[in-house]
Amino acid sequence: MSYTGDVAKGGPADVRELPALTISKIEVGDFGNNAYLLRCDETGDGLLIDAAAEPDRLLDLIGDRPISSIVTTHGHQDHWMALEEVARATGAQVVAHPLDAGDLPVPVTREVEHGDRVTVGVVTLEVIHLRGHTPGSIALLYQDGHLFTGDSLFPGGVGNTQKDPERFDRLFTDVVERIFDRLPDETWVYPGHGADTTLGAERPALPEWRARGW
Repeated sequence: MSYTGDVAKGGPADVRELPALTISKIEVGDFGNNAYLLRCDETGDGLLIDAAAEPDRLLDLIGDRPISSIVTTHGHQDHWMALEEVARATGAQVVAHPLDAGDLPVPVTREVEHGDRVTVGVVTLEVIHLRGHTPGSIALLYQDGHLFTGDSLFPGGVGNTQKDPERFDRLFTDVVERIFDRLPDETWVYPGHGADTTLGAERPALPEWRARGW
């Protein structure tokens, strides 16, 4: 079956097989959080994006193959409630932006900045810093076609900035300049909650987002 990104709490992972990378998405916890397991097809190495909740389910998803990294997209608690247990069980390095690192329950092994690279096996992901939802929110980009956005970009708008116009302006500007102005419409967006989308589906609404301020 083809990948849709539609998952439900307690349900199976939705799996997308790319030429060099396999992406598995599940929903965990009480806040509809998405967690993504990325596997390098050549080496079998894995990377987990947001150990949000339900560590047993995440460890079942990971299985008996290694993961080298756990990336936390930002410091809000609903995105790291299983981090300590999954990191301890796997021995994976903990990756986050330094501005949000202090919010995590375990020491961050590797702090990453805008433009840095994170590897999983022979696959490379680019770190994109998107300021506004939190100071240190990051997205991960694979090959200009697959973008994991945490809580910075969703179907229908950017992430919550608590009605703060300065934070909204910062996040909206980053999302436009660092994502929409750079990447093609076919780019698939994997958000921190809910359904996936594409940049092409969201691009026509950018003026509306700017006008409404959220």
